[in-house]
Formats: sequence, structure tokens, C-alpha cells
Amino acid sequence: MILTKVFPRYSIALLLIVLASIYAEASIVAPLQHTKAQSETIKDVIAKLQSRHYREQTVDDELSKKFLEQYLTTLDPAKLFFYSKDVEGFEKNKDNFDDFFKRGNLEPGFDIYHTFRQRLVSRLESVLDMLDDDDIKFNFTEKDSLALDREDSAWPVTRDEADVLWYKRLKLSLLNLKLAGKTLDEARDTLRRRYKNQLNRVMQQDSVDVFETMVNALATLYDPHTNYWSQRTSENFDINMSLSLEGIGAVLQSEDEFTKVVRLVAGGPADKQGQLKAADKIISVGQGSDGELVDVVGWRLDEVVNLIRGPKNTVVKLEVMSTDSPANAESKTVRINRGKVKLEDQAAQKAVLELTDGVDLYKIGVIHLPAFYIDFEAYNNRDLNFKSSTQDILNLLDELRAENVDGVILDLRNNGGGSLHEATRLTDVFIDQGPVVQIRSPDGRINRHHRSHSKARYRGPLVVLVNRLSASASEIFAGAIQDYHRGLIVGSESFGKGTVQSVTPLLEGKLKITESKFYRVSGESTQHRGVVPDIALPLLIDTEEVGEAAYDNALPWDQIHAVPHATYFNYEPLIPQLMDSHNKRVANDPDFTFILDQIHIMEENKRKKIVSLNEQERIQEKERLEKQAMAIDNKRRLGKQLKPYKTLEEFRKSEEESEEKQQEQAASNQQNRIDVDGDTLLIETGNILVDMIRISSTSNTQQAASFEQKEPALSTWGQRSPFKAKN
Repeated sequence: MILTKVFPRYSIALLLIVLASIYAEASIVAPLQHTKAQSETIKDVIAKLQSRHYREQTVDDELSKKFLEQYLTTLDPAKLFFYSKDVEGFEKNKDNFDDFFKRGNLEPGFDIYHTFRQRLVSRLESVLDMLDDDDIKFNFTEKDSLALDREDSAWPVTRDEADVLWYKRLKLSLLNLKLAGKTLDEARDTLRRRYKNQLNRVMQQDSVDVFETMVNALATLYDPHTNYWSQRTSENFDINMSLSLEGIGAVLQSEDEFTKVVRLVAGGPADKQGQLKAADKIISVGQGSDGELVDVVGWRLDEVVNLIRGPKNTVVKLEVMSTDSPANAESKTVRINRGKVKLEDQAAQKAVLELTDGVDLYKIGVIHLPAFYIDFEAYNNRDLNFKSSTQDILNLLDELRAENVDGVILDLRNNGGGSLHEATRLTDVFIDQGPVVQIRSPDGRINRHHRSHSKARYRGPLVVLVNRLSASASEIFAGAIQDYHRGLIVGSESFGKGTVQSVTPLLEGKLKITESKFYRVSGESTQHRGVVPDIALPLLIDTEEVGEAAYDNALPWDQIHAVPHATYFNYEPLIPQLMDSHNKRVANDPDFTFILDQIHIMEENKRKKIVSLNEQERIQEKERLEKQAMAIDNKRRLGKQLKPYKTLEEFRKSEEESEEKQQEQAASNQQNRIDVDGDTLLIETGNILVDMIRISSTSNTQQAASFEQKEPALSTWGQRSPFKAKN
């Protein structure tokens, strides 16, 4: 009864847990054995990482220490299963794994995994016993809390310490389900199914699973995009692409015990539906509008993918924990109509914004490009009418020319990249001849073959709009426009994916390896830092969760020599004036202030690392958050001279109606058009472009001699000629 003195609040419940735990510790799990082929494969992996990876990293004692730390983090990120004595035992070999792998010795790594499986099975069995035991009560009225982030916590020393932690985790899970509308019995049933599924999956593991986990713990020490695929995984290595092209249009990855959304495919069902976001975590999946939600926490990625995939024009339900919600928020259910992402769904679209500076009316052309696409089959067959992002944008520019626009915004927000060939060709539309990107290999060789070969087709005022989800090819294009001083970059810092991968076969499985790196013509890398905008706009995305910098072991930003290139306009004198005008304008803009208020709430919620296990406190916290959301929305509505919400019920009803309308629009494909009227950041970008045109037309903004051409410039299509040619 010592336990009742140490933990008096839990006394009887914890005593029963300890008894169940002692019984569960007796579980026997047979060790898994590595194969001879795997021993040879690890030697091959080591050789390829040393000879071909962009990062020069010696396989030595230092890497061995990092491997052990990464391996344990991969297996037990929240420090819930291993004990400190286990870790102390593993650390006896902390300097030896480099030598083990060079010799093909996998036994120490398999021993660690065996200990992990034993601890995992034992814990899952004891958890199931707890859920089955009606004598173990969960009291949601007492003052209690749980730390959500255990990354910096110590490993449990004793079983008793771990039992208290798991009791609280179960209590949190039950309370979350209870607050979502389930009875306590229903919540217990849900958790029983979850942990039984996890236990079944653990018992079905084989040596392939162990080897893949171990090698990936090593591979990701080089960078997050270097991965080992077992034969089983490599046969289905296109899981993400298959899901992205046929299903909901989302790229997924495993993170801890959850399936996490990496990004949405432009023009796909999830993108059109609008509620699923990057970094959201999928908790359960259901079929059809009324189908039962199946808990998928702890499932393998391919199993979750198979559940999400299905015939087109059918509905899949996803229960997700949103990335922009507080840690203790309830989950939300998103309904998505399955479909196939077609090339035409990713097509560039245009719109025209009419804005005024208080004196004159300006027409601003907007082109939204969701991806850099090309019909490679038609292109390779020399079809002159092959579909591509560049050709579509040229056609849209012709249409905007006919509408006498004064300038153009190229909107690359959420553009995850695509064809490097197309990023180069599109740059060619806006600049004359010159290099677009440099690609550096590990041996120092630099490829500058991706060049602009033609004279610019559009010579007028240009702004490129980017955000955190603008990646890869988007960053190459935006970086080139910025380096050539051809246009202003507006928005938020881009993703920062500036590396190139290739897939190489191994004796068993395949290795995806980072072999080169992108550099701008200025010599700056697009890696890690991304493209930094000339004028920053607020961002409703958690940069600690989304972006290259959010990954462990991401390659750093660096520089190489710049390559000679033209500069077209001198924007430097304009930027302080543009910023001053921008700041004055948004200070009185209720929609812009609303975005800033949302960001403030998001950051405030991020700082909360402790969640209450008291039901009444959680209900009060939920109501407080809703009132906070209603308050900032009412502030916006009053600023726009709209009627404010009087009650929470009225506010909730409006939110529900808004979600239903969004789903109806997605179902009828109405979201294929650009919603310029409701896009606060796009409108402000248009205002920045108007200021740029206005200020430059009355100043000595210089245009480079290389840009003096006789062809019609888009800037002269309307009534104004905002940029003065250099004399």
C-alpha cells in the first residue's frame, strides 16, 4: 500500500493498474531475426550514403551516437515504453553502431527493437486490462493535468512511474471522446478497439519492419528526404502519389502513431473541399456520409491509405486534429468526395481586380498557378498543342492584355512545385536570355543548363505572391524573379525545399537519396530558408510544423558563387514607401486585423503545454475559446459595418452554415474559380502593386538596357506607362 501514500488521489485505481501491469510484464514476445540479405544491404546503404549523398558525413563514433538517439526517438518519441535502465543498457554500444553496420552486424539494433516490442506488448496488454476492468475508475472532477510534449522529459525510472503516466494518458483520451459526445462506455470501447488494433499490428511485425525502421533512423541523419524502402514498401512506393492522383488528393506520412497530412495536391478533392490542412493529423476514417468512423491511430501508413482510397464520386470521412487548433481542442470531421486529380484541375486561372488609390482606378490581372504541370507524353510526342502551365499562362496574359490591365500578380500560394522544366520556361516569359537555376552535385560540379532562351513575353509590372506552402519549383521561379529584380515578391517565407533526390536499387529494397542542391543565380540556396519576400504578409500556418526548417537534420542554407545575370528594375528605393503605405492601409482594414487576431490566438494556444484532465475546466476552456473567436469575428464585422453575433449559439450556427456552404461548393466544383473578393491577402497584394505602379510612374525607377525592346510591353496596354526606360 506504499502506492496509496505516494499517489493518494488515484489509490485504488492505481493499485489495480500496478497489479495488472505486473501480470502483463510476464508476456513473452519472440525475438525477430535479421537475414543475411539484410546484413549485406546495410553495408551497401553505408557505402552509398558515404559516396553519393550531398552531405559529407563520416560514418564514425559521432554518427553512431546520433543514430542511437534517433533510433530510440523513432521507436518511442514520447518516452512511454522504454525505461531509463533500458536506455542505459543501449548506451553501452553508443560508439559502436558505425562499426556494426560496416560489418553488416544488425544484432545490437535488433536487440533494441526486441526490447521495445516487449515493452510495447506488455503496455498494450495492461492498458486493455485497465479498459476491461470496471473497478478502475476515471474521475474527471478532480484537479489534474498532463504535459503533452514529452520530448525533453526523462525516461520513466520505474513501472509505477510509467503506470501513472499511462493512467493520465488514458484519462485524457477518454475525456476527449467524452467531450466529443460519446458516453464513457462508448469511449472505452473506442480505445479498446484502438489498442487491440495496435497490439495485433505489433504481433504481425517481421524482420522487414525492424530493418526498415533501423535503416531509416540512420538515413534521416543525412537529411529528412533520404529514406530506405523495403521491398514491400518499394513495390508500393508511390502510395502518396497514388493517393494524390486517385482518392482525396493528399500526400501523407507517418508521424509517431498518427498519419499526418504533408500537403494537398492542387486541384484535388481535398484542396477543393477546403477544410483539410497541411500538418492535420488523421484520427479515424469512415466510408460514406453515414459510415462508422474507424480509429486509425497506430496504423501503418499503407493501411490508412487503403482505407482512404476508394471509387471516385464516393464520400470518405476523416476525423482530424487540426494543426491550427489548441492542443486540447476537439477533433473535426471532414467529408471529401473522392475523385481523380486531372491535369485540367491544376490549370492556371485568371481574374481581374479593380482597385483605386483614391484618385485613379486600376485594373490588376491575377493569375493563380496551383502547380507547375506539363503533359509529358504529348510533349515527348512533339504535339505542338501539349498542355503546360507556361502555355496556359501565355494564353491568360493575352486575355489580360485584351482587358487592358495595369499590372499582373502571379499567385503561387500553396504551389508545391512540379516540373523544373516548366519553372524554367515560365521564368522565360518574364526575362530575356539568362540562367534560371544552378544545381550543385556533391563533387562540386555546378549545372547551369536550365536557362531562359527567349526574349521576355511580358514586360509590365509584376508581383509574385508566395506562402509557406510554395515549394520547390515555385521557389526556383520566385527566386529567379527576385534575383533579376524583375518583380516584387510578396507574402511569407516559402517552404525551403531546395534539394534533389534519386532512387537507387539495393540488394534488398531501394534507397532514396539526396544527391544535389538548388541554388539561385545570386548564389543563394533555396534550401531551408526558402525565398524571403520583399514585403511580408501575415501567415496562418504554423512554421514549426510546416516547412523544411520543421524537419530534423534538414540540409542548411548556404551560398555558392553568383552567376552573371541582368537586373531589370531598381526596386530598392520603392520598398520603404511601399511598406509605409501598406502599414497605414492595413492598420484600418478589419479583414487584415482579423487575420492578425487569429494568428495571435494560434500562437497563444501553441504556448500551452499542459492539458487539464478536469471535465468542467475543459468545457469552460472550450467556451472561452469560442467566445474569443466570436469576439474577433465581431470586431471584424463591426469594422465592416455588419451586424455582430449576439450569442454563442448564433455564432456556432453561422460557422456550421459556412462549413456546409464550403462543402456544397466543393461538391459542385465551384471552387475552381478564383475568389478574389474574399481573399484579403490577395487584395492587399493588389494594393501593393497599385502603389508600385503609382510611385514608379512619378519617380526615376530605372529599367535596364537589356529590357529595352520594341515589342509591346504589357505596361503600355492600358492608359499608363508606369516604368520609365533608362536613358
